[in-house]
Amino acid sequence: MGSCIICGVDVDGGGRICDPHQEDVVFDFRGNAPDQLVPDRFYRGVVDGYAEFGVFIDLSPGVTGLLHRSELDRRLESLDWESGDEVFVQVKGVRDNGNIDLAWSIRQADREFRGVLVQDGDTERLPEEADADEDDDDTAAEPAESAEPDVPDEDDEDDEDDGATGADETTEEDDSSVEDDAAVEDDATAADSSSDESEPNDVDRSTPSAEGDVADVTTDDGPTDAESDIDGGESDAADDSDDLDDDRERVEIGALSELVDDEVQIDGEVVGVRQTGGPTVFEVRDETGVVDVAAFIEPGARAYPTIEVGDVVRIDGEVESHRGDVQVESSALVLLEDADADAVRRRLAEALTDEARPDGLQPLAGDETVAQLADGLLDAAEAIRRAVLESRPIVVRHAATADGYVAGAAVERAVLPLIRDEHAKSDAEYHYFTRRPLDEPVYGMDAATNDATRMLQDRDRHDEKLPLFLLVGTGSTVESADGIELLSVYGVDAVVVDAEVADPETREAVDTLVSPEIESVEGDLSTGALVASLASAVNDDIRDDLRHLPAVSYWADTPDRYVDLARDAGYDVERVAELREAVALEAYYQSYQDKRELVADLLFEDSGNLAAHVSEQFREKLETEIETATANVVTEAVDGVEFDVLDTDGYTHRYDFPPTPLLLDDLHRRRTNGEAHATVGIGMDELYIRTSANVSVRGVAERTAELAPAADVATAGLREGKIEFLSGERDAVEDAVVAAIAEAF
Repeated sequence: MGSCIICGVDVDGGGRICDPHQEDVVFDFRGNAPDQLVPDRFYRGVVDGYAEFGVFIDLSPGVTGLLHRSELDRRLESLDWESGDEVFVQVKGVRDNGNIDLAWSIRQADREFRGVLVQDGDTERLPEEADADEDDDDTAAEPAESAEPDVPDEDDEDDEDDGATGADETTEEDDSSVEDDAAVEDDATAADSSSDESEPNDVDRSTPSAEGDVADVTTDDGPTDAESDIDGGESDAADDSDDLDDDRERVEIGALSELVDDEVQIDGEVVGVRQTGGPTVFEVRDETGVVDVAAFIEPGARAYPTIEVGDVVRIDGEVESHRGDVQVESSALVLLEDADADAVRRRLAEALTDEARPDGLQPLAGDETVAQLADGLLDAAEAIRRAVLESRPIVVRHAATADGYVAGAAVERAVLPLIRDEHAKSDAEYHYFTRRPLDEPVYGMDAATNDATRMLQDRDRHDEKLPLFLLVGTGSTVESADGIELLSVYGVDAVVVDAEVADPETREAVDTLVSPEIESVEGDLSTGALVASLASAVNDDIRDDLRHLPAVSYWADTPDRYVDLARDAGYDVERVAELREAVALEAYYQSYQDKRELVADLLFEDSGNLAAHVSEQFREKLETEIETATANVVTEAVDGVEFDVLDTDGYTHRYDFPPTPLLLDDLHRRRTNGEAHATVGIGMDELYIRTSANVSVRGVAERTAELAPAADVATAGLREGKIEFLSGERDAVEDAVVAAIAEAF
């Protein structure tokens, strides 16, 4: 029975990784058959070549898998991989015919995994164990290849000298063993003497001991000081302060990209620690950026175990570049305390405050309603910018609607360049920014539980900070209270920006709440329009990219100021409609995915063909459903209000496009002629209402509950006019809802 290299628990079958940590390590595959691969594991591979549908990756000689373009988080054409490049992929599965399906790995460096293992067939070993076994096999094979059979010498005197007779055979074997041992020692000495030439740079450098001291690696006689510390011996290394070059001038992290191969000294705060199969990697931040600092003691061993997230440190090391990512290979790392630490913290805090707070808010199109919300929007912008500067992940939650996607994409457009500027790692934008659409515009317990689970896993497995949650177009009503409260238990910051209904009770539940209703501001805002102005405050450099987004976010009655702004940006009314419809269609499919590249192509990079093509599909699908729905609408008049009632279970395709809310929106717009009118779509245990007057959905639900007390009526989503009830009371609820709406008119 083996033990897990991550947590140390026993592993059945002699393996070296437990089930919960399968995805924390990367495997070097040295097998010879596809069926030896283990699904869901990450493997090191080599790019073999491209095809129109993906990339072929060699996992070992003769074992090749396909990374299909649909598995990439970016366009295939945007990959900078070349044949022969080392990459990291995940095995999704192996088909019966031996074809290997691969998935994209966001981690593309050894240091981003918590360990490395060699998989040889069904056997798992540490790299050094596998290499040692190979060396032993080579050593054992050499005598067999060079050995010659003993030939008895006819000269007895020569026989005695050769030790070929009698008891002297034993003496010969002993002497031979001594000679072999000496040869091995000679080989080891020779290897040590040439280590400067044969070993990579990141191996032959000063090594931190388990106690956090820095000890010079020796390559000839005896163990290193670091090894002595591990074995419990006394370290002869000098104090940490003696290992630093006190005469070296401090360098800002933001300048490291210009100093590759130079020795530097940096001061900063540790914002992350992760253990790889090789070095310990510390993420260190100063007032100009964040960089990875690699400290090596031995493969998989934690260097400087007393250094934790939040500590202030001083580092000497060499600046290196790995696949375009800048990092520092440390030769000395010390903990700063007292006045030295306070000086660094003060410098970081001052720089953070200066950089996080935007200079001001300039609403897109000069929207006066947005201008009245300037204080809240600036607070929200500061929270977002501060999270980037603190290396805190940002999670954006928005509805899977055209308006929701426009709002989420606006923030994404603003934040990603800031993350790229702040972090040296090329894939940092995928670690520090996540957009997670919601099927319904309510931040309920299901979504909150998912978010809490992910953030706690990232904290415990990868030492990540807890994220900032930005909820746009959701989270502002009491229906989201339980979900937000779950986050608050862990002290997670939440920012809510909503252009429509917001309950005063939510002010205490979130850190920053922006809503016209909270501020008693009247205006015809969409969430996309409001968040686009927020995004321009977060990053004014991308302001021009956002000018057409507010117009895209409105389905009807788009304010003239936003129509004109979009036209000035090169988007006429027809083009805006194509974008809106294309985003709405793509928002529906794979609604839980952010579709980052696809949405960016539609909203920012498309020359016209993509949006036009997707928009045509939108119209075809919508018209088909509208035709069916119109033929099955039941129309009645109650107290002067005309009602269109549609049985959505019987006369819509509930699990195909368009979704019921979007279908009812369009149906209601087409049948409203200026008179008092309401559209009701009722299913098995839920219904949606659309009215020509400003009718409170919550008021309708409360009145319906009074008229149908056995139905357990409750509001489920104010923004989309959704009410839930018990299916057995459907008929009673339908009559009660019609009566309640008529009363509200």
